Amino acid sequence: MAFLSRSRIVIGTLSAFALLAWFAWHQGWGSSPKKYLTTTVSVENLEETVLASGVVKPFQQVSVGAQVNGQLKSLKAELGDTVRQGQLLAEIDPLLPQNELLKSRAALLSVRAQYKARQAMIRQYELDFRRKQSLVASEAGSRADLEIAEAQLHSSRAELASLAAQISQAEIEIRIAEVNLGYTRISAPMDGEVIAVVTRQGQTVVSAQSVPTLLILARLDRMTVEARISEADVVRVKAGQAVSFNILGDPDRRFTSHIRAVEPAPESIARQDQMQGAGGATAGGADAAVYYNALFDVPNEDRSLRTSMTAQVSVLLDSVQKATTVSVAALGKRGADGRYEVRKLVNGQPQTVQVTTGLRNDLNVQVLDGLKEHDEVVLGEEPEPQ
Repeated sequence: MAFLSRSRIVIGTLSAFALLAWFAWHQGWGSSPKKYLTTTVSVENLEETVLASGVVKPFQQVSVGAQVNGQLKSLKAELGDTVRQGQLLAEIDPLLPQNELLKSRAALLSVRAQYKARQAMIRQYELDFRRKQSLVASEAGSRADLEIAEAQLHSSRAELASLAAQISQAEIEIRIAEVNLGYTRISAPMDGEVIAVVTRQGQTVVSAQSVPTLLILARLDRMTVEARISEADVVRVKAGQAVSFNILGDPDRRFTSHIRAVEPAPESIARQDQMQGAGGATAGGADAAVYYNALFDVPNEDRSLRTSMTAQVSVLLDSVQKATTVSVAALGKRGADGRYEVRKLVNGQPQTVQVTTGLRNDLNVQVLDGLKEHDEVVLGEEPEPQ
């Protein structure tokens, strides 16, 4: 009997413990407290920027071409040479233009000789006309002969006027031939450096359809960056805004400048005009991305920037010094008054507070009220272990 009594006591005790454990689990006593992903409110300088890619180009670039036909007789500049405005760069064989000039001068001499001969004939016709006029007045000559003499005189004077016009035309032809002869000596139109040699010495250039390019000159002491701004951001980008960029070859160095101008039309408009002029379809479609070029200049005394380099551009829209900031991910629902819900962690438990925001970028937002430095705010809940 004593053994049975002790067994009942043990069984009853175990049942009580099991019931108590079940009740504790059901009430959540055994569950671990929730863990939250949090971030801390901090004070820092905040900037709002527009990011864009750009292309580095010379501040000034000129394609030096030939305006006459002929063989490139000599090339006076090589790739990388520094040249001054007016410096001789190339010479085209002048034989054909020289012959044209000699031909024009000979034509002028011929016309002037004809003019003098016509002047002598007019003097003869004038004397003949006066003589026949006197004979008719004295009734000793024929009126018909007088009329013929008068017609010859007027015709010769008209031919003399035509020859005078031909002399002017011949003089113009000489000036054109002199200009063409001068075009055989090609000079630098500006100070700069030779960045490309397109035509080599000995090649024949033909300028009948278009001006063939011999050299490309550029000013490399100052470069222009064309930043491609999307249509979504271009309304916020204006001339005078601060801008910075780096290049792929030297990502740690930041170049700074200010926007000089924002082009009023997208960069694709030139291609569209060319295709329409050629009878082709319009480039791009309704879904094609549209970009506008923002232009700014930067000194390049050390020649670290080269033409056609890619630039990673950042346009500064606005900035705040020592702003109270929090991660954009902490912002919750926006109310009708423009304030946002943020869950602030107090004694390990989240409490919803309303905050007023100011300047923001892709990562952080300025908090004007509702939070202070070192406050912890909830970004989300940590997933429970499986």
